[in-house]
Amino acid sequence: MHRHGTFGDDTFGRFAENAARFFGTPEYIVGQTIVVIVWIALNVIGGIHHWDPMPFIMLNLIFSTQAAYAAPLILLAQTRQADRDKIVSDEVDKRHTILEQGMKGETDKLLDLLQSNTTLTKQDKDLTEEVAKLAREIHTLLTASRGAT
Repeated sequence: MHRHGTFGDDTFGRFAENAARFFGTPEYIVGQTIVVIVWIALNVIGGIHHWDPMPFIMLNLIFSTQAAYAAPLILLAQTRQADRDKIVSDEVDKRHTILEQGMKGETDKLLDLLQSNTTLTKQDKDLTEEVAKLAREIHTLLTASRGAT
């Protein structure tokens, strides 16, 4: 099922999520490291035009700009993911509530059946005792009438 985050299913939101995923990859870290090494090497080695001599202010500016954009993109991606997680969590909670209500209904039915069974068992015991009492009385009456004859 497709979910829409805070900013909908817009191109910018998808871009933010893809950027956030990319910033966390080993390929990005290795690639950035290679660029920094090459940048520094080209600006330190003699005989080459140094467009960013030490202390590499332009490189620092590029990193600052990158961080200024990367952080909000990552936060936007996290917000969109949190919204999707909330929707899924709410659906799971609803399903659990429905299951709990169903289980409560079934448990209540089972308790009613057990109570009915207990009542029937007591009635059966009472009737059995009554039949036994009547059987004793009939036996007493029959033995008394035979003795009288």
